[in-house]
Amino acid sequence: MSNFVQVLIDGILSGLLYALVAAGLSMMWGVMDVINFAHGEFLMVAMYLCYWIGEILGIDPLFSWIAGGIFLFLIGALTYRLIIKNSLGKAAMAPLLATFGLSMLLKNFCMNRFTPNFRLLSGTIMEGKTFQFAGAIVSVPQLVTAIFSLAVLLGVYWLIKKTRVGWAIQATAMDKEAAELMGIDTENIYLLVFGIGGACVGVAGGLMTTYLAVHPEVGGLFSLIAFVVVALGGFGSIPGALFAALLIGLVESFAGFYIAAVVKYVAVFAIYLVVIMIRPKGLFGW
Repeated sequence: MSNFVQVLIDGILSGLLYALVAAGLSMMWGVMDVINFAHGEFLMVAMYLCYWIGEILGIDPLFSWIAGGIFLFLIGALTYRLIIKNSLGKAAMAPLLATFGLSMLLKNFCMNRFTPNFRLLSGTIMEGKTFQFAGAIVSVPQLVTAIFSLAVLLGVYWLIKKTRVGWAIQATAMDKEAAELMGIDTENIYLLVFGIGGACVGVAGGLMTTYLAVHPEVGGLFSLIAFVVVALGGFGSIPGALFAALLIGLVESFAGFYIAAVVKYVAVFAIYLVVIMIRPKGLFGW
């Protein structure tokens, strides 16, 4: 029984983190029909930022994740202003190829400046702390990351559903021309959406520095999982992203423990393919 609880907890904690990583991508995709191929590299940049803040200034990631969120908000906004805005309305693949180029730039820049070596921040407030629950060992850094992820996710959902800015985002996603006729500045909405998308992954990356090593390739797997979460949950749906992320986290955890670690992602992508064949717009897509 303790093994089951352990696997269940691990799956939920991973799923909540995946949900936050995917939330920003879901907004970009749902509002603008743009795939940000550099999403994983945004995560990597946030991790490096919080790592060096901790290493040089001695500020723990428990606090420096705020800097990660703010910095990646600016990076996301600049990405829209300098890259996405100039590629929209051209070839359908232009934004995808442009962000692919950005991902290669960020990855190779970090590899050149910081080497491919894994770097783990030591001496953090929560380092090595655990507690027992129903016979399972719960990692405090992962638990805190999951709680913060859920809080930020709920904050973004509240912003979209309960504020005038959120209503403007929804209107722009549904019909850009009609939103403009109603006086909504869709350019600013696109800028904001890319900024929020960057901030979500920036917060996730900052928090992950408490227990994961940072290296130039760290964002690759999380980027892939985020794409699966968005497609599985439904484009632009925050509840869909949360449900799909939890499903993926649990499938990954149970398949890895009860079958074999090497097949956990096989199980994840098998579930994804089955759902997409039955419902191409995702579980919560409209």
